[in-house]
Amino acid sequence: MLLCGAAQAETLELVALGDSLTQGYGLPQGEGFVPTLQGWLDDQGRDVQVVNAGVSGDTTAGGLSRVEWSLSDETDAMIVALGGNDLLRGISPETARANLDGILDVAEDRGLPVLLVGMIAPSNYGPDYKAAFDALYVELSEKYGTLFYPEFFAGLRDAEGDTPSDMARFMQPDGIHPSADGVERIVQDMGPSVAELLDRAARDE
Repeated sequence: MLLCGAAQAETLELVALGDSLTQGYGLPQGEGFVPTLQGWLDDQGRDVQVVNAGVSGDTTAGGLSRVEWSLSDETDAMIVALGGNDLLRGISPETARANLDGILDVAEDRGLPVLLVGMIAPSNYGPDYKAAFDALYVELSEKYGTLFYPEFFAGLRDAEGDTPSDMARFMQPDGIHPSADGVERIVQDMGPSVAELLDRAARDE
């Protein structure tokens, strides 16, 4: 019995690196993305601590500047969910790509499995911008061999091609951040991908 107890795996540490969508902007404590994801994983019987490394207003450049100190020696895996503020500011896809490349390079150097969460550019920036921005996540995921979740808001879409107005019932009044109900839907949809990430981290232990 003592041997069995000693052989039990330690709690995994999962760092969620992101912006206000990760941080839980506009929501009561306990209803943001990270605590909701923690609750979902607890319900799945996962022995994991999710660390909230979301900073409101952060761009991919901000994420790159702090990724090193957001990770600890105990970190086992990372979710990277950045790019929304790059879109709001019209930052070039090339710049966003270079920043995310730098973040994923840090993870690779540390041997950390990553779930890269994409963002979908609006059409008002033009087809060339949209194509370049949308593609950078797919291409970086392939380059680094990460797990990939196509879009943070995918769980709010009832059908392919839904617009932000179709998702308004799951958003806060600002139309940018999900409501508590929206967060629940996002986590339910993204959760299996996070579970797969933890499986990968456990195999790497």
